[in-house]
Amino acid sequence: MGLLAGPARLRAQSAPPVETRRYAIEVAGLRVGTMTATRQANGPEVLTTLTSDVQVNFLLYHLKVYYQVVNRSRNGQLLLSTVKAHTNQGDFASRTEWQGDHYVIVANQYKHQYRGTEAQPITYTVSDQFFGEPGRRGRAYAEYFGDFFSLSPTAPGAYRAERAGREDEYHYSGGQLVTIIKKNPLKNFVIRLLP
Repeated sequence: MGLLAGPARLRAQSAPPVETRRYAIEVAGLRVGTMTATRQANGPEVLTTLTSDVQVNFLLYHLKVYYQVVNRSRNGQLLLSTVKAHTNQGDFASRTEWQGDHYVIVANQYKHQYRGTEAQPITYTVSDQFFGEPGRRGRAYAEYFGDFFSLSPTAPGAYRAERAGREDEYHYSGGQLVTIIKKNPLKNFVIRLLP
């Protein structure tokens, strides 16, 4: 009986399962990078990560971006979000932290600086979109920018996200995010779910 109790006890202490979604990032039909989203729930606490690695070399257009978003939530509310970006233009970071009655937000990104506060609890983020449709939610917190995208349905399973002249399209099948189109003046980035 002692032998059976040992493995059972080890299983009870093992880490909760991690949900993982892997995506290819394409420009003009060519794969230029990868994106991986993970979510791990441990009781009321959830750890979500979004990691992207992109390298594009088209004639005079060179882009290298590695970024990682790490979100910690409790009972559906974001407590801490950190974003670290390493690019061919330098290193950048954003941080959003709940202070008990408001968030302190600092975003220092390429061509985007923002410092501010947010009094309302943040309950839905861009990273959350990788694990289910927005449904009736009208906005998603963009961790990178420290601001919100407005969300609007465009068709069943399709949503438009807009912020300060930027527009992305999110497409779902059976509740699963299958494609993101990140609109870019030079060429759109297409992010596709890998099998």
